[in-house]
Amino acid sequence: MAHWAAIFDWDGVIIDSSRHHERGWELLAAEEGLPLPKDFFRKSFGMKNEKVIPELLQWTTDPGKIRDYSQRKEAHYRQVAMAEGVELLPGVAAFLAQLEAAGAPCAVGSSTIRVNIESLIRQLGIERFFRAVICGEDVDRGKPDPEVFLLAARRLGVPPNRCVVFEDAHVGIEAARAGGMRVVALATTHPRETLLDADLVVANLAGVRLAELQSWF
Repeated sequence: MAHWAAIFDWDGVIIDSSRHHERGWELLAAEEGLPLPKDFFRKSFGMKNEKVIPELLQWTTDPGKIRDYSQRKEAHYRQVAMAEGVELLPGVAAFLAQLEAAGAPCAVGSSTIRVNIESLIRQLGIERFFRAVICGEDVDRGKPDPEVFLLAARRLGVPPNRCVVFEDAHVGIEAARAGGMRVVALATTHPRETLLDADLVVANLAGVRLAELQSWF
């Protein structure tokens, strides 16, 4: 069994995709003539669409419409991402290579749907670094419930208390804590001062020292 493992959220941790997702919501809202509440987008970080649509946006509680809106929003996201391109955030490739060299297994644990991740993970050349990819469809309960991270740990064969989660969203930090895991917060989408519930706060993965993480175990 590995000494410890790393579990990464996807959007805002591995890739810079926030503007693409926001544009996806804007396009859907325009199509349907629906309102977008002020600052809803930041509040939605880390949440599944199945919660965003009825609770944050309050567009509908009908399961069929929620499913339709969710699928169309993600289709818009992929179209925008393909047209504009998506880049890895600073430090990602180098840090994943360090973890591989250190023998620390890695997984993705994200609320994002699988097709969004699979369409990019190979294109970006980082698929080989991840032994498991846990997506929104794989769990019943979204963050802040720890289910996605606990499943990732189980797939890696590493106990939760020997896992480090890398997150940019408050609900993700809460989920990792609830799962008994250590947390590194990335200030890519929220101000650093709002992420202090994490064990460590950095600007991006370029600011993580592997030796510090290893010292936690």
